[in-house]
Amino acid sequence: RAFLKKGATFGVGATALSGLGSRDAEAQNFWDMSADFVSIGAGTAGLAASVSALDHGASVIMVDENVDIGGHGMCSGGQVHLGGGTSNQRKFGVEDSADQVFLDWIRHDHASSRYSDRDLVRAFADENAATYEFLIENGVRFQDHLTGPTAASTVPRQQRSVQWPVASERVTDYPTRVGSGLVRALETSARSKGARVLLRHKMTSIVRESPSTGRVLGITATHEGRTVNIAATKGLLIATGGSSSNVNLRRTFDPRLTEEYQVAGEPWSRQSGDGEIAAMAIGAALWATANQTAEAGIAISKTRHIGCKWGYNSLIWGEEYLSGSALGRRVFEHARASGLSVVNWQNLIFVNQAGRRFWNEVDARYDFFAAAMAYNGESAKLNGGGPIWAIFDQDAVAREEWDPRPPNVDRDGYFFSADTIAELASKIANPYQSRPMAPAVLQETVERYNTFVDSGEDSDFQKPMPRYKIQKPPFYAAWSTPILHDSLTGLRTNVQAQVMDTHGQVILGLYCAGESQGGFAQHGLGRCLVFGRIAGRHAALNGGNA
Repeated sequence: RAFLKKGATFGVGATALSGLGSRDAEAQNFWDMSADFVSIGAGTAGLAASVSALDHGASVIMVDENVDIGGHGMCSGGQVHLGGGTSNQRKFGVEDSADQVFLDWIRHDHASSRYSDRDLVRAFADENAATYEFLIENGVRFQDHLTGPTAASTVPRQQRSVQWPVASERVTDYPTRVGSGLVRALETSARSKGARVLLRHKMTSIVRESPSTGRVLGITATHEGRTVNIAATKGLLIATGGSSSNVNLRRTFDPRLTEEYQVAGEPWSRQSGDGEIAAMAIGAALWATANQTAEAGIAISKTRHIGCKWGYNSLIWGEEYLSGSALGRRVFEHARASGLSVVNWQNLIFVNQAGRRFWNEVDARYDFFAAAMAYNGESAKLNGGGPIWAIFDQDAVAREEWDPRPPNVDRDGYFFSADTIAELASKIANPYQSRPMAPAVLQETVERYNTFVDSGEDSDFQKPMPRYKIQKPPFYAAWSTPILHDSLTGLRTNVQAQVMDTHGQVILGLYCAGESQGGFAQHGLGRCLVFGRIAGRHAALNGGNA
C-alpha cells in the first residue's frame, strides 16, 4: 500500500480505483491527501473518535459537509448519559458500576433496551466511566448536577454540558441548547493535537480495494465543485449522524415516514444517511432495525413550536437569541421563523390535511403519532399522514400570549389566518398538502368540537375536559406536523466499532459510531461518545485490522 500518498491531481472517481491495480493507482496519484484516521463527520462521535485516535499516535483528518463542526451535537441539550461509577456520580453519592449499566440497558421489560445487541451494550458499559473522564481531560465542563434515572437506567447517569463561552462560536444562545460546550471543547482539543478539519467537504463514496472484498482505503469527496480523494491508512470512521433526513432510507424502517416530516436539528445539520448508503454499497449490513419502530425513545416527537417548518428546534433559532452569533443568524435565515411555543394544548385542536380531528391533542404517546400518520381516506397518496394543522382563535392567542406575526411564524405556507373558519380552510396551501382542505369539513370539525366544550366531554377522542371554544376571529392554522428525531438503527458493528458485512465479517479499515451505528438505541450523546472513542483508539492501535 505504498501508493497511499498525497497526490497532485483532483478528479479521479472512487469507482475508478476498484478497476485499477495498486500500481496503476500509484501512477495516477489517486490520493490528494492522507491521514492515519479519517472521520466522515465532525459531530459528537467524529470528534470523540478523532481525539482518541490522536491520543494513540494517529494523524487525523475530519471531513464534514457543514460550514462548521458539531453536527446535531452543536444545537443539542448537551445531555451526556454516562455512568458506571464516574467522578460526578461519586460526587453526588450515586452508587453505580459497569455491570449495572449493562444490566439496565439489556432489560427485557423496557422497550428502549430489549432489542439491543448485548455485546455492544457490554462494551458500552465497560467504557462509560472512562469516557466521562476522557471528556473532562479534554476540556468539557459540566453543570453541577446529575439527573435521572431516565429511560432504561435505574440510577442517575445524565449530566448536561456548560454552554460554550464564546457567543460568536455558537449557533444558539437558547438556555437549554448547550451542546456547543461539548463539541467546541472536543474540537479545541482535536485541533491542538494536530487534527485537520475539512469543512464543506461532502463524502460521495467509500473506496475499497475491490467492491466487495479487501480493506477500506479512504473516501472520495467533493468540495467547491472539485473531487478530493482522501486516504485513511489505519481507519475510516462513518459518523454522519444517522438517516432521519433521508426519506428513502428512513422509509426502509417505516414506510409511513414520507416527505412531509421534518427532522430535529435542521436546517443546521442533516441526518443524511450518506454514511450508511456508502457503506452498504461496499457490502455493509444494517443491524437491530426493530429499534427504529419499537415505539420507544425519541424516534419521533410532538412539536411544541407551531407555525414554522422546522418545529422541534425552531425556537432556538429565534432572532432574540442570536445577537452574538453571525452563524446563528445565518441559520435563522433558512429557518425563517421561531414558531409559537405551546404551553397548554387545550388552546387548540389538531386536524389532518382533510380538516378532521384525529386524536386527543393533549396526548404525546406513540398512539398520537400513529394517528397523525394514519391514512385519512382523503389523501392523494396512501403512505404518510400529510400535514397536521393546529386550529385556534384569537382568544387562544391572548391566553398563550403569542405574537402571530413574522418572524415568529412562517406565512410562506406554514401559517395562515382568516376571519372565518371556512375562509381559513380555503387559504391553506403547502407543498405537502396534497389536496385543498374542504371549508365545510373544517367548519363542521370546529363546530363539533365546540359542542364538546359545552358538554365537558370529548366523545370522539376523549380529550380530558375540553376547555375552550374556537369562536373568536381571526382564526389561525399553524403547521404542527410531528418531527423526526433520533436515528435508532444503522450499520452493524462489532464491539470495536468495526463495520460488518452481510456475511457477518469485519470490513477491515471501516468503523462506525454515533447515530449511524445500529444495535443500541439509547437516546442522547453517550453512545456516540463511547463508540467514537473506541473506534479512534482501535484504528490507531490496530491499523484497522480485526
